[in-house]
Amino acid sequence: MTIPRIVIGATGSGAGKTSVTIAILGAMRARGLKVAPFKCGPDYLDPTYHARAAGTLSHNLDGWMMGRNAVLTTFNRVARDADIAVIEGVMGLFDGATPTANEGSTAEIAEWLGAPVLLAVDASGMARTVAAIAHGFRHFDPHLNLAGVICNRVGSRGHLELLKAASNVVPVLGGFPEDAAIAFPERHLGLLSAIDSAIPQERFDTWARRADEWLDLDGILALARSAPPLPDSTALAGRSSPRCRIGIAYDEAFHFYYDDNLRQLETTGAEFVKFSPVHDSSLPAVDGLYLGGGYPEVAAAELSENRSMIEAVRSFAGRGGPVYAECGGLMYVARSIRTLDGHSWPMAGLIPTEAVMNDRLQALGYAEVTTNAPSILGPAGVKFRGHQYRYSTLEPAPDGVERIYRVNPRWGGEQSAEGYRVGNVVASYVHAHWASNPSIPAALVETCAQWRNNCR
Repeated sequence: MTIPRIVIGATGSGAGKTSVTIAILGAMRARGLKVAPFKCGPDYLDPTYHARAAGTLSHNLDGWMMGRNAVLTTFNRVARDADIAVIEGVMGLFDGATPTANEGSTAEIAEWLGAPVLLAVDASGMARTVAAIAHGFRHFDPHLNLAGVICNRVGSRGHLELLKAASNVVPVLGGFPEDAAIAFPERHLGLLSAIDSAIPQERFDTWARRADEWLDLDGILALARSAPPLPDSTALAGRSSPRCRIGIAYDEAFHFYYDDNLRQLETTGAEFVKFSPVHDSSLPAVDGLYLGGGYPEVAAAELSENRSMIEAVRSFAGRGGPVYAECGGLMYVARSIRTLDGHSWPMAGLIPTEAVMNDRLQALGYAEVTTNAPSILGPAGVKFRGHQYRYSTLEPAPDGVERIYRVNPRWGGEQSAEGYRVGNVVASYVHAHWASNPSIPAALVETCAQWRNNCR
């Protein structure tokens, strides 16, 4: 399968690869090309920006959580009809799940996809040094095709020309001056989610125009088209006939979902119904609830004041309805959320604890989970991979609540007991990627279907 494709890597976080990706996506789209955006790693926010720039959903590609076959399957499925696929990296090009190999890194994805790499470099205060950086990155891994450099934070057109002249082995294919007026707003988890209508479309359009002015788009497109054919990968099965309806919490408070997880549910018989815990007064007619991550702390007042929805969730869980809640969803099913101003906002109260926001990161990184008891996710002994990224903690720890997860951090740290189960409710801070174990979505659908047959 021949798919034009390019990976946007970087020397490290903060080098500007997201802006480069958004600009290229918007500019290629403005040329009338069908673009397919992707994000390496466990990121929910950057894909919302890709979607705004490209006009289509962005998908995650994570080598550690998904594995090679699932990465290739997702990429081929999504990009098969695209004129160009643009894959934004994560952190630095070689940063991933381990400091001694490419596992979980942008470089691993680029090698699996056989994709040329553009390296985003913060070139402020730099001239010939850009050549040394490009030389080092190009020769560090001989299996990687480092094909070009994009120089961010250049001082002027003249500065960019100096950088082009300096890097005579790996070509500089353009760059961008720093401009605070078109920067995207941030908050504690990173960029403000681009589903927020407060970010005007004009800002995305401006980045597309900047790409047309400052980048060699023809050269970038030629590199993408030089990518070799990809090997075949096992195709994900099509949708099954619906056996159950699963309510997906989706609004400004809850919108962190991997599309692959949702597709896995669909292939085993789930039909999705979106609902808003912020705005809707009642649940739709469903046989299970999936409460994903997001920003419940930002919408804590609105969530708490929507008592009819809280009572509907309590009633559903009280009748044995299956509820899967992760991270932000866990906070919502806790007794309350305490925001940074010290105010406690009552929530659904399915788990007897308070989610307390902190001003510093409380957990970050990959984790492998093994269940120690049967649940809505399957029998005891089920394993899957995921990650944590949170600013909240549970206080006090919900003693007396069964913990069915043994959580092993990928790098450093001790095993912990988590995964709180009350009846058919399973809640956790771990964001799971079910490509690591497709039996889990199948088990969840089976549980929801059985509950539908027995209890509705």
